[in-house]
Amino acid sequence: MNPAGTRQNIVPTPNVQEFFRDSLDAAIARQKLEADDHTVHYVVNLLVLYTRADELYDDGPDGRSLPPLATLFAAANEARSPRQRYVALRRLGDLALFMAGFFPDALARKPVDVDYYIRMGGTAYGTLASAAPATTRQRAFADVFRELAGKFGDFVEAIGEISDLSRRYTPRDILRLYERWLATGSERARQRLDELGVQLSPATASRASH
Repeated sequence: MNPAGTRQNIVPTPNVQEFFRDSLDAAIARQKLEADDHTVHYVVNLLVLYTRADELYDDGPDGRSLPPLATLFAAANEARSPRQRYVALRRLGDLALFMAGFFPDALARKPVDVDYYIRMGGTAYGTLASAAPATTRQRAFADVFRELAGKFGDFVEAIGEISDLSRRYTPRDILRLYERWLATGSERARQRLDELGVQLSPATASRASH
């Protein structure tokens, strides 16, 4: 699970689901993010699922690769049945959440950035939440998708904290983190810079907060 070649392996743990649950709970608490337990459980299961490359990548003419969000969006629009549309939108939302949380720096080097993933993912989840559910299972997920749509950026930040646990920062990584903090005012980025020993002047901090 290393699309960009920049991450170390996930911290070894005898129970991957327990690791993600504990880590996500801790990140949510630090961010003072209010989240329904069903939504947290959904995100944890998503993280566990995507630790497996066969779930993360799709088969294509050039081998296995990450599907572009635009491709998934097109598949949803061209779906021949409500189920096909549901599957495409859910895959879009899930993939956008995972990639924006775990690999923001890799996305910064692509034509589309993290904000694009947040917009696309939030829209996909919002569409799922507002659509008339075709099955009891879809009805049960409606509230989860609604919360993910409304707090997509917050969950990206929480997942990013988990990603930080397994990362070794190079000077270039630190520069990108600093640039992201300047552009977004991310509290997580600021805290990470502080942990890495980067001193931020009050004047710079004021600019990043606006």
